Amino acid sequence: MPHEAFQELRDTAPVSWQDEHAVLDWPAGPGYWAVTRYADVRHVLRTPEVFSSWLGATQIRDPEPDDLAFIRRMILNMDPPEHQRLRKIVAAVFTRRRLEQSAAEITARASALLSSVVSRGSCDLPVDVTDDFPLLNLADLLGVPPSDRNLLLRWTNRVIGYQDPEHADEVVRDASGKPLNPRSPAMLADMFGYASELAEYKRKHPRDDLMSALVSATVDGRMLDDAELQMFFFLVVIAGNDTVRSALPGGVLALVQHQGEYRRLKSNVDLVDSAVEEILRWHPPVLSFRRTAACDVVLGGQEIRAGDKVVVYHVSAHYDSRQFPDPFRFDITRTPNDHMAFGQGPHLCLGAHFGRLQMRIFFREFLRRLPEVELDTEPVRLTSNFINGITHLTLRWR
Repeated sequence: MPHEAFQELRDTAPVSWQDEHAVLDWPAGPGYWAVTRYADVRHVLRTPEVFSSWLGATQIRDPEPDDLAFIRRMILNMDPPEHQRLRKIVAAVFTRRRLEQSAAEITARASALLSSVVSRGSCDLPVDVTDDFPLLNLADLLGVPPSDRNLLLRWTNRVIGYQDPEHADEVVRDASGKPLNPRSPAMLADMFGYASELAEYKRKHPRDDLMSALVSATVDGRMLDDAELQMFFFLVVIAGNDTVRSALPGGVLALVQHQGEYRRLKSNVDLVDSAVEEILRWHPPVLSFRRTAACDVVLGGQEIRAGDKVVVYHVSAHYDSRQFPDPFRFDITRTPNDHMAFGQGPHLCLGAHFGRLQMRIFFREFLRRLPEVELDTEPVRLTSNFINGITHLTLRWR
């Protein structure tokens, strides 16, 4: 992370205009306002009437005009009041009881994955353990049959990893050679087709899983239509998977690089809950989110015009000394720790509790199952301006 550059921006130009360069074969864009201080990031996320998710969606790069109407159907790219209506339906079935009842299976899965590598003396943590862990947990939650679970990872890599050389085979181009937006209708057709088939199956054969609950949920007498079910399936699979998938190796790396805190946690596992919060601050799974100004507004002393792109940087806000004293100190007992890893305002992540549950269980098992580990080679990071991913983290132990 370019922490020195972010600190300079926070101190001298907390809201600054940035050129939007071409990325691989993706063309340059019109530019955007980068928001780097904690208070300003929080304000943007909490005022959707001024900083809209709907106008231009939530990725830095502008969607194709023909795709925008499609992308706006996802709850992530909605503003109130439509956003609240859909959120209310999902919140009614995405309950703590439903999530907590899977704790035993999640614990068994973490234990099995870590036990499978302990005798080797080394592992590539994402490849051997943490890529599968949240994916399988989500498949159980949704009710996806075991034979289809490899599809979830494929779809996630296509949407999240399209800028990364390791996932270059997932980039699809049109007849002119232009790469297709991984969130476009053409690129999501197979995923959405599967979601519709799964929903229809659950209507006929309901089980105690999230998809069965979603197909029958109603608010004010209305059920989710097919398009809304498809979009929720997309959101749960992609957002639910990649946040935990990124946070776990990021947390292990933070512990390995801070041996005092690692040993402190290993000697007192009861500190796991607060350690998870510090990991989320230190290594936020999401680097940035985009909004679009709905009206002329002044932010951080800058005059922002209606229609301008505004990009908030969580990874900068989490190191703002105005909010977090001594922010470059990794402290597993930091309190208060009001990070924004799961968002703020109306778009506060519906799956935050499930994400925390998986992280707490994983780190308890990691501390219990493996001896003290150390870094074997330098980590390999996902090439992305959105997800703070680690694709390879090779560890060794005695």
